[in-house]
Amino acid sequence: MNGVERAFTELMRRHKQSLFRFVVRYVGAEDAAYEIVQESFVSAWLAIARFDPNRSFIVWLRAIAFNKCRDYGRRGKTRRAVFAEAANDQIAAEVYPDPAASPERVAVDNDQLRRLDEEIRRLPEPLRQAFLLAGFGELTVREAAEVLGVSVKTVEMRLYRARGQLTKALQMSFEG
Repeated sequence: MNGVERAFTELMRRHKQSLFRFVVRYVGAEDAAYEIVQESFVSAWLAIARFDPNRSFIVWLRAIAFNKCRDYGRRGKTRRAVFAEAANDQIAAEVYPDPAASPERVAVDNDQLRRLDEEIRRLPEPLRQAFLLAGFGELTVREAAEVLGVSVKTVEMRLYRARGQLTKALQMSFEG
């Protein structure tokens, strides 16, 4: 294995989990997310000669994965309902890793996570894209703007609106 291959392998190892979390939240299906992540890494490897080392690798990789997710959605495979149970369990385990939590607390946490996921899926596409890219803190607003091909102000406004809609929807969900 040469230096480029070793470096790429290390970058894959370092970013595969966060990329998977992003993709599974975007497409809502764990099996499809695995496929998209693999396709994204293959595409990145095939295009590695075009990568500008002065730019962020994760932003470049997220842009590739983002486009793969949009392609997947265009093929009509995007589920608009609740995530698959397995995906929810995996995401919940990452968000709530406390092994000492009581079964009741875990059940409440999983229910809250499912509600959040449902509301994220209901966001209008531009708001959902901005929220999934920058709302979880994995990309900066500037990096999300680069992936989306819009201005920083546009991403900031979309994040503001997404958070407002999510807050309102979740408040109604918990009150009702």
